[in-house]
Amino acid sequence: MTGARSPRILVFGDSLSFHGPEGGHPADDPRLWPNIAASALGGSAELVAGAGWTARDAWWAMIGDPRVWAELHRADVVVLAVGSMDTLPSPLPTYLRTGLRYLRPDPLRRATRRAYLAAQPVLSVALRGRPSALPTRLTVRYLDTAVSALRVLRPALPVVGWLPSVHRAAAYGRVHTTRARTAAAIARWAAATEVPLLDVPARVAAHVLGGHGNPDGMHWGWQGHESVGVGMAELLRPFVTRAGGVGSDTAGWGHVG
Repeated sequence: MTGARSPRILVFGDSLSFHGPEGGHPADDPRLWPNIAASALGGSAELVAGAGWTARDAWWAMIGDPRVWAELHRADVVVLAVGSMDTLPSPLPTYLRTGLRYLRPDPLRRATRRAYLAAQPVLSVALRGRPSALPTRLTVRYLDTAVSALRVLRPALPVVGWLPSVHRAAAYGRVHTTRARTAAAIARWAAATEVPLLDVPARVAAHVLGGHGNPDGMHWGWQGHESVGVGMAELLRPFVTRAGGVGSDTAGWGHVG
């Protein structure tokens, strides 16, 4: 960051970064936590996110989206706000869920989706929350790969992360077996690699588990976004206030394999 220029925060996220109490919102909605955090720091946030994104999806976006490569020239800090969806029960393979949109004709697609949604909570309970959408070891691997790449291409660029959120979603049978294990693994990795983490459950657990968020039992109400945004601003403040020049240590993402 140079002179009086306001800090730019690049956030890789999932639907927790753009869903509110009624559903999804445009990325520039000031009530979303990335914008709350950016506003508290006198800056702006750029959100790269998708519904159901895991740490793997964030890595794929990082190496595959040329808009991200451009933003990395300007970012003052990167937030890896992923990992929560990794811990959700995934009794049916992820590729089946993501591939449903390609089924034709339309009546077959709709019937298959209804069957999938009906089976998901039943199987989540029956299989005790296993397997998860992404195994713990792969969550840590993709986070580590992303941080390692960023440190090679922009050594001075700060990177922070967070611990997976909680849920009480009926769609997943209210089961969340692997969250604790994944959170512990992320915490160990972050300590070893010096990546600061925001403790998301500490800020939203009462909100979500008390039924004060989205009726789906997973996404947050505006109170939850406010709490996370304020907490993230506190975590980021030391980095954006001492950030150096932007762009001088940026290599080309097009060369990343």
